[in-house]
Amino acid sequence: MSPTNKKQADPGKQAVRSPCVNICSLDEHDVCIGCHRTGQEIVLWSRMTEEEKRQVLKKVAEREKSSIL
Repeated sequence: MSPTNKKQADPGKQAVRSPCVNICSLDEHDVCIGCHRTGQEIVLWSRMTEEEKRQVLKKVAEREKSSIL
């Protein structure tokens, strides 16, 4: 048997999944109460680079944390 020539995926290069949880409603600050993205981030998500999406997810984590407080 010959060895396979599969490359392991680089975790930094994997496709970034949408944080959408199908609870779509924007609050008075234009932030979704489900995924914590702004309306603008939601609209642009499909056109963002993977790095841009990772940056949005960092902001999402901050918003989610402060919404719990």
